[in-house]
Amino acid sequence: MASNGHSACSCGSISCMNAVDDFLKWAERDRNRSPETLRRYREVLDGVMSFSQGDPASADLGQIQEWWESKYNLSPATRANELSCLRAFYHWAIRFDLRIDDPTRRLDPPKVGRRLPRIVGRQEFELLLGEATEGVPELRMAYALGGYGGLRVAEAAALDWADIDLEHRRIYVRGKGDKERPVPINNLLLDYLLPERVGNVLWGDERAAMSAAQLQRRINRHMKKWGVNHTYHDLRKRGASIILSKGANPVAVQKMFGWSSLNTVMHYAEVGDTELDKIAALLD
Repeated sequence: MASNGHSACSCGSISCMNAVDDFLKWAERDRNRSPETLRRYREVLDGVMSFSQGDPASADLGQIQEWWESKYNLSPATRANELSCLRAFYHWAIRFDLRIDDPTRRLDPPKVGRRLPRIVGRQEFELLLGEATEGVPELRMAYALGGYGGLRVAEAAALDWADIDLEHRRIYVRGKGDKERPVPINNLLLDYLLPERVGNVLWGDERAAMSAAQLQRRINRHMKKWGVNHTYHDLRKRGASIILSKGANPVAVQKMFGWSSLNTVMHYAEVGDTELDKIAALLD
C-alpha cells in the first residue's frame, strides 16, 4: 500500500495504479459527488484511456491534445464539461502525489454560448398536474414539488415526511453537497402534499423509493407520452422565473433554490421580466 493510501502494485509505478477507481472512491466518499457526477467522471476517463495506453494517470501533453482534438465535433458545452471532469482527476492526482503536472494545462475551455432557460408553460404545467397524472399521484406530487417548490428531481425522489414541517409551512431539502435549505410551502403545493403520511413523500412505506435516475427516466417517458417537450428541471426554472418576475428578493430566491451564486438568480430573472410583455403591448 502506498503511503498516500492509494493502491499500487509492487513496482509502485503510476502506470500500475488503479488511479481511476481510487479517484472515484475519493470523489464519492470525501467530496460527496452525486451518482450522476461519478458516472460522468467515469465516462470521460474511459474515453481518455484509448489515447493514453489505458492509463489516464500517466498521460502526457501530446496524448491529451489528441484526446481534445477528437472532441471538436461536440458542442462547446459538452467539451467544457468533459474538460472540467478531466481536470478534476488531474488536480486530485497532483494533490496525492501521483503526478507533478497537469497535462490539460495548455487546453482552453471553449466559450459556451449563453442561452436563456426554457420554462414549462402554464397549460403544460396544468396538464401535468391534471389529466396526465390521473391515477399516478406520485408523479403528480413530484411535478408539484418541482413547479411550486423548485426541487431538483434527486431532491424530490429522496424527500421524506420527516423533512416537512406543515405547521410552519417549510420543507427542509438536502441538496447538492448535502447542504440543507428551507423551502416555503404555498397553498397550492400544500394541496398536493396532503394528507400527511410517513416514510418517503412520493412512495410512502408500500415500496422502496426510486432513485433519482429511475424517477428521471420515468418522468422523461411520461412527459414525452403527453407531448410535453421539457425536462423535470424546466419545472424548477418555471418556479424561479415566476417568483422573480413578481418582485421576490433575489437573495431569498437564491436561498430557496440552493444556488451558490446570485448570477444564477439573475439569469432566471431575465426570463420572467414582465417589462418585455409591456413593450409588446405598446407595440400592439
